[in-house]
Amino acid sequence: MSEKWNLGEKNFQPKLGIEKAVLVAVILPDQPEELVHEHLDELEFLAETAGAKTVKRFTQRLDHPDRRTFVRKGKMEEIRDYVEDKEINLVIFDDDLTGKQTSFLEEEIKCKIVDRSSLILDIFASNAQTAQAKAQVELAQMQYLLPRLRGLWTHLERQRGGIGMRGPGEKEIETDRRIVRDRISLLKKKLAKIDLQASTQRKSRQGMIRAALVGYTNVGKSTLMNRLGKSEVLVENKLFATLDTTVRKVVVGNMPFLLSDTVGFIRKLPHHLVESFKSTLDEVRESDLLIHVVDISHPQYRDHIQVVEQTLKELGAGSIPCLYVFNKMDRYRSEVFDDFLTAEEREQLESELRKQWQEKTQNKATFMAVTEEEGIEEFRESLAQHIGELYIERYPHKKNFWY
Repeated sequence: MSEKWNLGEKNFQPKLGIEKAVLVAVILPDQPEELVHEHLDELEFLAETAGAKTVKRFTQRLDHPDRRTFVRKGKMEEIRDYVEDKEINLVIFDDDLTGKQTSFLEEEIKCKIVDRSSLILDIFASNAQTAQAKAQVELAQMQYLLPRLRGLWTHLERQRGGIGMRGPGEKEIETDRRIVRDRISLLKKKLAKIDLQASTQRKSRQGMIRAALVGYTNVGKSTLMNRLGKSEVLVENKLFATLDTTVRKVVVGNMPFLLSDTVGFIRKLPHHLVESFKSTLDEVRESDLLIHVVDISHPQYRDHIQVVEQTLKELGAGSIPCLYVFNKMDRYRSEVFDDFLTAEEREQLESELRKQWQEKTQNKATFMAVTEEEGIEEFRESLAQHIGELYIERYPHKKNFWY
């Protein structure tokens, strides 16, 4: 690469246009190799969503990541040679890097280094539309940056002295930290005001059952929201296309309820991001019913279910009643069923799949293909039954009104 790289300079400008990226992951002793490659598949989708094209993957088996370079020296040199030869713009690591690791890798590889968390934060930043979402993402970015400042900056010399500036002065890194801390404090105050307004809005909705769509990112929550609520929530085949919570009034049978569409979850979701979005995710915590949407056509959909359930527990929403919607059945059939299977065999396999999940969810599962309108009416009936039961439980004095 002929491009000059000056580590630590704030005025560095990357090349414009689609960035070419390589992905890097380590395979630890307790990780199956197949699982690491699945994580890299997801990382490639994240890179594509951010606007980068993946051209190669690097993996290395290690007992533990190297404290300085994350990968071993030989693998780092292999990555460096490939980056220089193919004029790569970006190297993305599947795990979080420290500031020192990022700094050293950038110096050695002469290329921009990004980890999974910073990539997700970048996608969130590009998709944030409302003032609340923008403030939440910026807060997460500042909290992510703060402990990494020492490793990321190399210009630690004292600020210039002069008349009125005698003495040791203040290190530039300390100035940067103070600026970041002040910004974090300001953003927290801003979000506290927004959260107070949102809390007041939620209190005004008391007297109605509230349901929330949850699930892994890109499973079809917004599409289902549009079908049920006749709304126009953004729908794209990208990760984290929806960041801002959308609430719509929906009627099933003769019972109205409030339905909210929330941000999707993902493996290794940055802790700071979850913390920053807690005010938005209050819609989940304060719901009477969760609708867990699953992309059943994805090879790792069971793992996705576990990720979502674990995240819900961390948010304090693990005990809320939940309905399961297994979406994209049309794609499941085309990708899983062999062309040589007879119609009877296909029907039997699908029947066994439905029976298996009905038993696991205590008959709270619906199978559908939202884009094909398959299973919508069946889900509406199931939803009406559960909404009705919740109304009787929460607001028994209104029973004669609904029935």
